Amino acid sequence: MNWDRKKAEKAFREEAYELLAELETALLELEEAPGEMELVGRIFRALHTLKGTGSMFGFDDIAGLVHEAEAVFDLMRNGELKATGELIDLSLLMRDRIFHMLDEGQEGRHSESGAQDEIFKAFREILDNAGRSRPGQPAAAEASRDSGGTTVTYRIRFRPPGNIFTTGANPVGLFNELRGLGRCTVIARTEDIPLLDEIDPELCYTHWDIILSTDKGRNEIQDVFIFVDIEGGVSIDALHRGNALNSDEGHRKVEEVLDRNGDVNPEDVAGILDELGFSEDAAEIDRAVESSMTGLSLNGSAASSESSSIRVPSGKLDKLVDLVGEMVTVQARLSQVTVSRADPDLLLIAEEVERLTEELRDNTMSLRMVPIGSTFSRLRRLVRDLSKELGKEVELTAEGEETELDKKVIEKISDPLVHIIRNAIDHSIELPAEREAAGKPRAGTIHLSASHTGAYIHIQIKDDGAGFDTAGIREKAIEKGLVPKNAELSEKDIFSLVFMPGFSTSDGVSSVSGRGVGLDVAKMRVEALKGIIEVSSETGQGTTITLKLPLTLAIIEGLLVKVKGEHFVVPLSTVEECVELVKGDMEDNNGRHMMNVRGEVVPYISLREQFRLEGDLPPIQQVVISRAGHGRVGFVVDTVVGELQTVIKSLGRFYRDIKGVSGATILGDGAVALILDIPRLIKSVEKEEAGRYL
Repeated sequence: MNWDRKKAEKAFREEAYELLAELETALLELEEAPGEMELVGRIFRALHTLKGTGSMFGFDDIAGLVHEAEAVFDLMRNGELKATGELIDLSLLMRDRIFHMLDEGQEGRHSESGAQDEIFKAFREILDNAGRSRPGQPAAAEASRDSGGTTVTYRIRFRPPGNIFTTGANPVGLFNELRGLGRCTVIARTEDIPLLDEIDPELCYTHWDIILSTDKGRNEIQDVFIFVDIEGGVSIDALHRGNALNSDEGHRKVEEVLDRNGDVNPEDVAGILDELGFSEDAAEIDRAVESSMTGLSLNGSAASSESSSIRVPSGKLDKLVDLVGEMVTVQARLSQVTVSRADPDLLLIAEEVERLTEELRDNTMSLRMVPIGSTFSRLRRLVRDLSKELGKEVELTAEGEETELDKKVIEKISDPLVHIIRNAIDHSIELPAEREAAGKPRAGTIHLSASHTGAYIHIQIKDDGAGFDTAGIREKAIEKGLVPKNAELSEKDIFSLVFMPGFSTSDGVSSVSGRGVGLDVAKMRVEALKGIIEVSSETGQGTTITLKLPLTLAIIEGLLVKVKGEHFVVPLSTVEECVELVKGDMEDNNGRHMMNVRGEVVPYISLREQFRLEGDLPPIQQVVISRAGHGRVGFVVDTVVGELQTVIKSLGRFYRDIKGVSGATILGDGAVALILDIPRLIKSVEKEEAGRYL
């Protein structure tokens, strides 16, 4: 039972975090467009759902806090309040507090209650000033009675699963939430309760019929049950639209019929309406309501235009990817055996298995692909708060938010983006007065963009600030002893200095900068993702930082090569061409690792030398030319086998620090092939070469 409780609370937290993310996004958008009522509706729905589910799972502090905010935004929906900067600030503060309350867990719900009380009082004061203070009265219920909008009477059948108590849900909380939507009558059905000696105290044997008259929509009723694992246990039917069944007499008659017959059918409703003097017109209204309110039940029996979705733990998804990887390997071995046996029937089967495996692999990988827009949205809050702290005006714009990449990459790219944007606001974007003096708009702009380029995604962070001060960076590097005074540095070399550990151009230490742990962390995280980070900057015009990241960390398009019986995989996204290298070419260059490729001098790296594979050289070797940064580098191999798509296997912890290797894969014959990390391999060779001349 305790395990089920924890599982239920975990499910609630996951959903609550999503609601808080939606709340934050909508609040920031409302700050930019204060009169947009659609945004107010989004905020209200998020608060309403969070309040109801928080109460149901015993997070009473959260439910109470959100209740006051919900009442405030309900007034805003009715046009009685306007969105102000102070209200947005307060709502964001409440969002942050709830986030921390969720993180604290069951044992920490009541900590820092003073902060919650202050937020609660601030919302209460807004309600008092609006003349709408309603102690103990749910805002939604008051709105239902006082609103001049159309009222619909619903009959709700609630038959929960027997184990509802063990999941942490409390039906009483659900009923209280429904009462908050309008006039509500709850009738308990106890006919299924067994004899006392047969009762299991952990099971629920009761089901309920609820008559609800409300001017709220169907979605708000469904939200009450959103966290209950009902699986067909809830249905919602509209009885009548208007005030007839909402009256005391109408409600009482519906209760009598329901209690007597155990059901309320259309004939019963027609009879009640006839008694109340609503015969012809009421029947016509009923037909209109029924035709416009189809797709009513939550049990999936009615048609729905929306596609359904389910929540799957990420661990299960990762396990599925691993299994698909194993299947790809087995399929490759099957294809290899089939070719060797030359059996036509077996060949047909192998081809069909290969087709199905490829389709399964592609679909499985697509399950892990998520849009980057959610990450971009979370950065809006960072820009807002940091620009206020520094007294600057900064606007964040974005494009390509629908661009998808692996969820593993998404999870790890947030920190680098945060460091880069903090650096841009602190060091590049000028103060409003400085921008005006330079002929720029008062507000600076940071533009985020994402796009696909082959097997990579390119994320650009572009600002219109002052740009990098190359002279200042060089001077600071000399002062810190990072470069000698007489060093000749290119612009690219100077830009690379800002990514060095401990480097900072700030003279003092603040809450934002000065410790030199910003861009170096960003570069480290990007390289850990097998990505590349590039910088371009123009003094007075701004800076652009580009992150080039693989779409997925689970699968790779590669070029399979062979060196003295050992297999290696070169990421295909880095490969430009392959050329031959004969023994005489090496002698002509006096042993230097340089070659002429159509008039261009290209350095190359011998994989034999790097991985210490001794043996006689073949008379003709192959050079795989790869693009690395702003130049090209070749990799000398014995044989180029061909292209392949394969699943990446991570190396064990004892092999994590091998230079130039990012992972491994298993080939069709069971052999292991190492996957080369091109940027790190080049960097390792550059360090070795530099060390020889020191």
